[in-house]
Amino acid sequence: MALPARPLSEPSLLPLGAFLLAASAGAWAQSAPESGRTLSTVVVRDQAEVPQTKNELRTRRTRIGKGDQELRDIPQTVTVQTERLIDDRNLDDFREVLKSTAGVSFQAGETGEEDIRLRGFSLEQAGDIYRDGLRDGALYERDTFNDDRIEVLKGSASMLFGKGSTGGVVNQVSKQPFMMNQHEVDYTLGTGRENRLTGDFNFVTGEDAALRLNVMAHDADNGGAGTRKQGIAPTYRWGIGTADEFSAGLYVLNVENRPLYDHPWILGNGNGGKLLPTLPAGRYYGLANDHLDTGAAYGTLSHVHLFEGHDGQLRTTLRHGRYQRDLLASAISFATPQTFATLNDATVLVRRPKARVGESDLTQLASDYSGAFTDGGGRRHAVLAGIDLYREEARRNNNATAGLAPSPTTLVGTPDDGAVRPDTRAPLQFTTYSAQDLGLYAQDTLALTPVVKLVGGVRFDRFSASYKAVSGAETSARDENLWSPRLGLFYQPDAFASYYISWGTSYNVSADTYQFTPSAPSSPRAANTPAEKSRNLEVGGKWELFGKKALLGIAAFYSEKYNERNTDPDTAATQELLSGRRHATGLEFNLAGRINPRWDVFFNHTWIPDARIDESNVALNAAGTGAQVQGDRPGLTPRHSGSVWTTYRVLQPLRLGVGLNWRGEQQPDGARHVTAPGFATVDAMAEYTFSDRWSARLNVTNLADKLYADSLYRGFYAPGAPRRVELTVKTMF
Repeated sequence: MALPARPLSEPSLLPLGAFLLAASAGAWAQSAPESGRTLSTVVVRDQAEVPQTKNELRTRRTRIGKGDQELRDIPQTVTVQTERLIDDRNLDDFREVLKSTAGVSFQAGETGEEDIRLRGFSLEQAGDIYRDGLRDGALYERDTFNDDRIEVLKGSASMLFGKGSTGGVVNQVSKQPFMMNQHEVDYTLGTGRENRLTGDFNFVTGEDAALRLNVMAHDADNGGAGTRKQGIAPTYRWGIGTADEFSAGLYVLNVENRPLYDHPWILGNGNGGKLLPTLPAGRYYGLANDHLDTGAAYGTLSHVHLFEGHDGQLRTTLRHGRYQRDLLASAISFATPQTFATLNDATVLVRRPKARVGESDLTQLASDYSGAFTDGGGRRHAVLAGIDLYREEARRNNNATAGLAPSPTTLVGTPDDGAVRPDTRAPLQFTTYSAQDLGLYAQDTLALTPVVKLVGGVRFDRFSASYKAVSGAETSARDENLWSPRLGLFYQPDAFASYYISWGTSYNVSADTYQFTPSAPSSPRAANTPAEKSRNLEVGGKWELFGKKALLGIAAFYSEKYNERNTDPDTAATQELLSGRRHATGLEFNLAGRINPRWDVFFNHTWIPDARIDESNVALNAAGTGAQVQGDRPGLTPRHSGSVWTTYRVLQPLRLGVGLNWRGEQQPDGARHVTAPGFATVDAMAEYTFSDRWSARLNVTNLADKLYADSLYRGFYAPGAPRRVELTVKTMF
């Protein structure tokens, strides 16, 4: 079985430049409303419709809790990065947004897909990345060109989202049409031969209808690890402000990369097993025909019905999409062991091939009701209830290197040497995976008194999955019936303060498409293992500050995975053991908003002083190396991590910004004998507004050009990006 013949780089639609020109011409052709024409209902209704996230570092409302809620009404920590914050820091890559989110760390994957960790627990491989509340495909490299904001809900969340990790979920919120003609074009010129052009065009097409078109073209060399991206996302919305609102959208993103797969470690002498970054971050040592080509294409239909006579709405969304990944990369290592004393430009580097090819078709339907009513006793209820289902059909080859000739070596002093590896592979064969899930949930927030509210909810999921080998024979299957409760209590004495305590659970099903490969002998045993389970307890408060222009949140949490998978020492067993247990205890701090008319601040920090593997059957080897054992701190769980960004308008046309990202020292998973040092990087920004239509912004990322280990694996690391300078010119019309 072969993947579709069309390469991921082939344009699916018209060239993006044509879209930019056409959209610009269309905007100029729009005539101003006639002076005598009355559009009062549209104008009044749409004051809340215009995206606030374009101008603020905070957002007030979210749907990450399914219903449309104030952030203060969600009994868990939520960190939100708005469009303004993403633009200010020039975070065009989704991963860069997560890097500036507290509690996030990264494991570099063997097949190119990073395993994103939140509070030390896996996100990406459990499928905990969402787009507008629906599960997002895990195969492609994401861009922020169509993001209104990115929301991170921390802690167990299976009552809302079904199967998922202990750490939380990440939700990308798409830009939506609104009732105003407003257009923006941005062009960025940066180091690494970066050229990036984006367009955001919003057209009012009727008294209750609008079209929004977001497009992007990006090309950069990055010292040999080049990136080329094209994206388009049109959305049409009609019935805005009426009892029945509809929208239809399309999203297409194609990405061509030459992947900077990894760099080898050198352990420093006499420093207690500290791994030290070695090769400069801006150097590319892969082959000229290495590639990481990914793509996503999906369509979305949605309908919102507002009920007359009570505060309720029913939202239904249908999405179907295809996600693709084609990786052929070089894993870089030293030909012979090295120290800093022996490392020089003549040191030989070996390039070993790594390859993965996969494709996934994902269909989802979700229907959620949210409403409020008063019962016979005069108590107020806010109800959430819904049903969602999805079906995924995937095919993949996680080790697509058979038939490749040995790769040529290179030297430390000759990066990007132009060498190639002939692709002598036979036609690839694929294992297949299919999964479906039906979820039902209900939650009630009951006002016991005017200031005390009780939250209670439960979800039921029926999950099933099946693996098939290349031959088509089923190698394993899994069926699960799973319950996920959630409890919380609010004390909200006024409109400025909200205190809460919450408890929730989550589970990770073993038969997950991104965790196991059925071609491996142990995989049926893994897939036949019941779900891991976890729970999260959180106590916190959220406060509106500075005239409700900023929101402060502080919370203490205890997250525990209490039946973690362990390898069964009996190799004839049909399933693994759920005998492991680990926990993480810490504090979360979030502040976002406007201190005064000139000063904006975003701050988030996670402190995890206590994290431990409480139970495990992994034995400590004689050398004291290998995976973490019982009593150890889990890998990829730094004590401190976070980000701060602040801007100040020093003159009416001039705004300056500065920020920090930091992450404390941590160990890779499975390498208890080494530790990556902590790091902090500095970013800066200066923006000058020439007129209502024109502005320019200069960004410098990693100002000190710090070399650090960003994502970690047992035998290698991926360095953080070197210093980057970008100039962006923006026009609005």
